[in-house]
Amino acid sequence: MYEISVHSHFSGAHRLRYLQGKCEELHGHNWKVEVSVVSNRVGKDGLVIDFGILKRKVDKVLKPLDHTYLNDLRYFSGTEPSSENIAKYIFDRMKTELKGHSVTLKRVTAWESETSSATYFGR
Repeated sequence: MYEISVHSHFSGAHRLRYLQGKCEELHGHNWKVEVSVVSNRVGKDGLVIDFGILKRKVDKVLKPLDHTYLNDLRYFSGTEPSSENIAKYIFDRMKTELKGHSVTLKRVTAWESETSSATYFGR
């Protein structure tokens, strides 16, 4: 089994409405995002998927998040824009982006700081 990963990033602001702490106040992060796919084979070109293709797909998914107030996005209107839910948001959209490629999306990790991250594995 092969695993391929790319990193990208976005900047965004949010409030965690139900946390009862300082994160209920408006604040922002420079999120780092890792997307990993797996496959049990490589193509004739020796690749599972071209890193450039995977990176472009990740950047397309992240574009609506970049420099936004995440709470205003429709997806987060009834869901907290936590790192956990941001990872799931990205995962769900990456599944759609990867249709037609012979890879399986394994996980998405969203870091809100150098030391704090959340990973979504999906189903």
